[in-house]
Amino acid sequence: MTSATLPLTARSPAGTIRQGAWTPAAAALLLFALTLASPAILNDGDTFWHIAAGDWILDHRAVPTTDPFTFSFGGAPWTAHEWLSEVLLALCFRLGGWSGVVVLTSSAVAATLFIFMRRLARDLHGFALLCLAALGFSLVTGSMLARPHVLALPALAALAAGLFSARDKEKAPSLALLPVMTIWSNLHGSFIVGLALIGPFALEAVLAARPEKRIAAARGWIVFGLLALGSALINPLGLEALLFPIRLMGLKSLAGVGEWRPEAFDHVGPLEIALFALIGFALLRPLRVAPVRLLLLIGLIHLALHHTRHGMLLGLLAPMILARPIAEALAQTPAPLAQSPDMGRLITRLQAALALALFVVLAGLRLAIPVTREDGPMAPISALAAVPAELRARPVLNHYDFGGYLIFSGVRPYIDGRTDLFGDAFLDNFDRIAAGNAKALDAAVEKDAIVWTIFPPASPVVRTLDARPGWNRIYADRNAVIHARADALPFDLRK
Repeated sequence: MTSATLPLTARSPAGTIRQGAWTPAAAALLLFALTLASPAILNDGDTFWHIAAGDWILDHRAVPTTDPFTFSFGGAPWTAHEWLSEVLLALCFRLGGWSGVVVLTSSAVAATLFIFMRRLARDLHGFALLCLAALGFSLVTGSMLARPHVLALPALAALAAGLFSARDKEKAPSLALLPVMTIWSNLHGSFIVGLALIGPFALEAVLAARPEKRIAAARGWIVFGLLALGSALINPLGLEALLFPIRLMGLKSLAGVGEWRPEAFDHVGPLEIALFALIGFALLRPLRVAPVRLLLLIGLIHLALHHTRHGMLLGLLAPMILARPIAEALAQTPAPLAQSPDMGRLITRLQAALALALFVVLAGLRLAIPVTREDGPMAPISALAAVPAELRARPVLNHYDFGGYLIFSGVRPYIDGRTDLFGDAFLDNFDRIAAGNAKALDAAVEKDAIVWTIFPPASPVVRTLDARPGWNRIYADRNAVIHARADALPFDLRK
């Protein structure tokens, strides 16, 4: 029997878990406080349209099946696969403004870290635990934004921890994980990763079982896998929720979105540091990883190298794979049992009560100090405010990153961050427009009767419009430049 399949009771007594409970809670509370104070959590233009989508769902009491926001694709089929996350974001915005959105997102991040470190603490402790957790979670911090994928991270951490625990106990996973799959599938399309994770653990369970117990082991994991699939299909979209992520990955245009690009090593980043740390430790210590888990680890590294966004998967799952082998390489032994099981439970309850109280206080402070939005690369607030009302109601050609704010402000944009809605052909043509291609620009203006535009100052299309007869530059700041057709402007704004 390998170290990866040793029963939990042989390596991590219950007292160890109780004694280590405060470290994950303290780390989660610290991260919660830091993210509450960080403005970076709102640095994504998609947050705007996600809130607008949640508002639409709350107002109509239905999940949209067609696009209700753009004029270019209005009424076209749209898969609102993140509907539950959008409802949560909209509710928090209605109740607490941007502070409410920050509290929700920070809570998801803190919950993820707590579950993540609780799992690591079953095998590792002390400074090694903190180092491994810090290296792993550093791959998550770059994507800590007020978006649905972050709200789904606690589900990923909970399911992964449950699968590891099932292998520790040499049993099929607990049925208590099934509601996690249902919630996850309604929060974000990444739930397909959870379904995919069941396979490697099932294979390991069958290979590790004694010959006479392999059929029973396979049966238990297959039943769980089918139940998990059925639980994931409990959503308004049905089978479409399962097919959508697969179709999305087939879009060539994803390569143009920053988070879907390959990892760039032109500067030192968290992934490079984490990989060097792993290589260095493996060269210094005899690090042994069970074969199936090694293949899983290699697959996760491959995904992280090919798509920056998948660094989150590597950051959360790789430490869970490596915690026990690292503990063995360091010759760590479980901490002694608490003197009294009752006292251990009492301490845990006190810790939980204190952590909850601190959580409420921190959240209350954030809500009491409203977060205000200012002009930024994703939020051309002043620029849009300068557009006359009669112009705002007419077709606009906008920068990709401005679409979310326009939707949030009640303006129907030409394009926004929903790559899946627009498709490769439309996005390729938009790239030509944004690059200043006069032919593509003229065709779009004629086809969609566009009368005004809003782009960042550095965008090549701005220079094209500056030189275009019949177009006036009516506003400019460091974030946005607005042009309008002269014949569509009020007389006092014409040059």
